[in-house]
Amino acid sequence: MKKLQQRLLFLVALFIGGSAALSQNPGPVSPIVGGGQGNIQTKVVLITGTRFCYPLLQKWIDDYYKVNPQVQVIIESRGTADPAQYDILVEAYEQDEEIRKSREYLYVARYAILPVANSKSEFAGIYSEKGINQDLINQLFFHDLYADKKKEQDIKAPYTIYTRLQKAGAPIVFTKYFGYQQKDIRGKAIAGSDEHLLKAILRDSTGVSYLPLTLIYDHASRKPVPGLTVLPVDLNGNGRVSTDEKFYDDLTRVIERLEESDPRDIHTLPIGYVHFSVSKLNASAEAIEFLRWVMTNGQNDHHDFGYLSAGPSGSENQKFEQFASKRTR
Repeated sequence: MKKLQQRLLFLVALFIGGSAALSQNPGPVSPIVGGGQGNIQTKVVLITGTRFCYPLLQKWIDDYYKVNPQVQVIIESRGTADPAQYDILVEAYEQDEEIRKSREYLYVARYAILPVANSKSEFAGIYSEKGINQDLINQLFFHDLYADKKKEQDIKAPYTIYTRLQKAGAPIVFTKYFGYQQKDIRGKAIAGSDEHLLKAILRDSTGVSYLPLTLIYDHASRKPVPGLTVLPVDLNGNGRVSTDEKFYDDLTRVIERLEESDPRDIHTLPIGYVHFSVSKLNASAEAIEFLRWVMTNGQNDHHDFGYLSAGPSGSENQKFEQFASKRTR
């Protein structure tokens, strides 16, 4: 009911000359088709989910509008956890099996998660050179009652661990990769999105945390965000960080290295999937067609926004295409 009311209000606004200001999109909104222009009818697709994906998503929305101006895709900051209120959900972690049964998924990209520190910190100065292995990551980030305290490293530099408060994609993928749960992360829990976590690190000269690749780097300069230092990890899993594992000064180089590496050779570096989903029962034809367009036309934008290609997700996307073909006949 709420979604229907939102659509009706949006169409009324179009008819009387309303603007895209009705959207709560944090970025620029695609232009919209106003009322009274012949027989053109604007159809609305509401989409919400993981916020760090919004810049890439907005690029796809803008491009889609150029070829299909009769559909207005709107990013809406999630005001409810009820997926029935939205046409498309954007998520960065695997949902519970029970939830997955009712939804169809399209895998659109992968994202890497790296440890980072405030550039002003003594910690960043030491460990940007020394790097960190899995044992040190476990020691820094996780509560573990069974850890052998005698094997812990002596860390002389002051540091403050930050993490997300809410259940979310990056912390879930990060903790699961290292054999923990989100509740096991040490440190100060920050309310809000991954962007709020980034701001907390930049405000604290002792700040240390983890972030998706897309937030660590400035997309234009391809350099780490000013004030942020990437902590190189033990990529080959041999217990130490060698010179050839310190390649984080340029985003393009990072993406190339990770995509060219055999997944079996990547250690101590979590990689998660970004996926879109729609209801198996109630997905609109407009939502499905937008996702089909993304699957066909959006693959060239990954690197610009700091993502890896979708990788080995062909079987899942083939299932989505089969679902889409049946629903849009």
